[in-house]
Amino acid sequence: MNKCLKITFIADLPENFLRDFVQKYAKKHGIEGTVQVAGDDSIRIIACGKKEHVESFLDDIHKGTAEVQFEDLIVEPFLKDRDYRGVFRVIE
Repeated sequence: MNKCLKITFIADLPENFLRDFVQKYAKKHGIEGTVQVAGDDSIRIIACGKKEHVESFLDDIHKGTAEVQFEDLIVEPFLKDRDYRGVFRVIE
């Protein structure tokens, strides 16, 4: 069964965090979607894939960022609005 999540948060992230960390784990778990910095400086991740892979991806993000202080972390279901073509993209 497939699952999509929209994950938003505010955090002071190290340089290249989105490309080096988030994209790495998305690839590891076969996640498709996007990550980008929104206009209000929040980070928005759209993660779609098999339910267990999306949940593992979310766990890895939490574990791997133990030293990062998250603010306003929101994880919510997301209706897939486009075909991500099996790729996870960093939008800059």
